[in-house]
Amino acid sequence: MNPYLEIHPEVQQALAAGKPVLALESTIIAHGMPYPQNVQTALEVEAVVREAGAIPATMAILNGKCCVGLSQQQIEHLGQAKEVWKVSLVDMPYVISQQLDGATTVAATMRLAAMAGIRVFVTGEIGGVHRGAQTTMDISADLTEMGQTSVAVVSAGVKSILGIGLTLEYLETKGIPVVTFGQDEFPSFYSRHSGFGSPLRLDSAHDIASLLHTKWQLGLNGAVLVANPIPEPFEVPAPQMEWYITQALHAAAQQHIKGKAVTPFLLKYIAEHSKGESLEANIALIKHNARLGAAVALAYRQF
Repeated sequence: MNPYLEIHPEVQQALAAGKPVLALESTIIAHGMPYPQNVQTALEVEAVVREAGAIPATMAILNGKCCVGLSQQQIEHLGQAKEVWKVSLVDMPYVISQQLDGATTVAATMRLAAMAGIRVFVTGEIGGVHRGAQTTMDISADLTEMGQTSVAVVSAGVKSILGIGLTLEYLETKGIPVVTFGQDEFPSFYSRHSGFGSPLRLDSAHDIASLLHTKWQLGLNGAVLVANPIPEPFEVPAPQMEWYITQALHAAAQQHIKGKAVTPFLLKYIAEHSKGESLEANIALIKHNARLGAAVALAYRQF
């Protein structure tokens, strides 16, 4: 057992018994939504996972320990605390060595899941290649982590604030299969549509699990991105969302928002200016992803 890992007893028992366990990230709790919606959503997502037959393992760093599975009290703490780091791979050594609290991004959650032996991870969306990356070189560590860590990532696509076409090209370069569940077009987080075709399509959790098993049995390390389109009643039409994104990007540039602060700023701006429409969509899609992720984790046990 890695000395930095602290695995919740329920998760530990499930792993030992070979039961399906589903990894969940914590950035959505500390940095993705306002309180109390953040805590309520996190608890509801865990309930969705349990109802689907899997055990949830929400990840975070608390007092320098890599927690795999959180108590309700710990989730409440993350949802209300003010000094919680947004932790990607580059931050992990510092946050852990200084015994700080951190909410894990996609990349950090993937690494903790792999350390604990968990194969399937659910999030809202992944990071990717930012618009204007040809001059800023702003590419999320999520993509490099996906190129080397063998954990499946179920999301509603990549953040619509990013360069979706550029991100798909980068994923191909890294050898990361991208499969969309149930449709031929790659989704764009808040919308079921992006204007980009999906490299692959599969229509069942069993087929996705079979793809994962085959990839890793071939010795091909790295993730598979499973794009799960947001349920149609909750989607925000892509042209409408693009208008919000354009306004948010302009506001960020005017206020000289850079680096890690960009994504939380943009998401907050969009939520405020869409009168909560984007927040409602975010909550719906993360629950939708949790159902598919749990089904994939259950199906993967057959292989």
